[in-house]
Amino acid sequence: MLTIIGCGNLNRSDDAVGVIIAQRLQQYLLTNPHPHLRVYDCGTGGMDVMFKARGSKQLIIIDASSTGSEPGAIFKVPGKELAALPEPSYNLHDFRWDHALAAGRKIFGQDFPEEVTVYLIEAANLDLGLELSPVVQSAADSVFQQLTKLISQ
Repeated sequence: MLTIIGCGNLNRSDDAVGVIIAQRLQQYLLTNPHPHLRVYDCGTGGMDVMFKARGSKQLIIIDASSTGSEPGAIFKVPGKELAALPEPSYNLHDFRWDHALAAGRKIFGQDFPEEVTVYLIEAANLDLGLELSPVVQSAADSVFQQLTKLISQ
């Protein structure tokens, strides 16, 4: 089972890129069903990521990044490089998808995906807004095409 999860905030311009790609993939699957694929929009909920990934062999996470790199740059990173246990907190809003990777493996053991890939798309604009910037839209189209190619294989 392959699980693809889009993360981000639809109200923060380019931060929505992972969610938008996940929603496009869900629409794609309506006309191109695949029995061994699940696609979720997990927004900003790290706990959702952890529970939706459970039981998969392979996991792909898509999100925006803000590293100071060129806007629209696409980074394809092994999940092991980004997994991080959360700092002690009583606030689940601080539990992000990178925490979900580390905690999920610790909690679910062999029932959590070993093969994790993260697509990060460098944001140009993280202000309030409902549209992707043109450069991030172009990168989103590229990642969508890569993922539909992977799905069809």
